[in-house]
Amino acid sequence: QVQLVESGGREVQDGDSLTLACVASGLPSFTFYNMAWFRQALGKERELVAAVGWGPGRTAYGNSVKGRFTISKDDAKKTIYLQMNNVNTEDTAVYYCATVRAPLGQLTITPGGYAYWGQGTQVTVSS
Repeated sequence: QVQLVESGGREVQDGDSLTLACVASGLPSFTFYNMAWFRQALGKERELVAAVGWGPGRTAYGNSVKGRFTISKDDAKKTIYLQMNNVNTEDTAVYYCATVRAPLGQLTITPGGYAYWGQGTQVTVSS
């Protein structure tokens, strides 16, 4: 049974930094899975924050977070992280971790392309 558990969400101030983590279990070969962070704000559609594929240098970011957020993947710990710097109120949302097994070179960036999801962690940015 695949399980993704997010942590690290909290209330922060405009301009602060925080790190989210997602621990995966039940994946036969974590290395060969694409992993991603999506977010969904109240009344809005779920959108890509960042994704990481397997193979060197395979990352993708949503336009609104480029240059501020960084995704990383630790295969040994079966964990991905999202380092969030210089957050603003527009970053307030529930952040979801997602995964799907994919061939080398294929990095999915849409929610429909992911097979497994975590329960989400709330990030609230106050001005």
